[in-house]
Amino acid sequence: MCRSIKTLRPPFEDEVTEGDMRAAALQYVRKVSGFRTPAAHNAEAFNKAVDAIAKATEELLAHLEVRGHAK
Repeated sequence: MCRSIKTLRPPFEDEVTEGDMRAAALQYVRKVSGFRTPAAHNAEAFNKAVDAIAKATEELLAHLEVRGHAK
């Protein structure tokens, strides 16, 4: 897999938007699947994967502790 996944935001932000998380999830699914846009017969699976990864990202960011920075 290509290693050129780019950072979508700085290492720490107080506010991470839903749009940031969805953009990261979409980028990941595109890299893993090899498709920028899925064919119609794959669209549901593609979109479910984006949703699941966006949710996992939200959970991850909600539970991370950044040292030296109060929540």
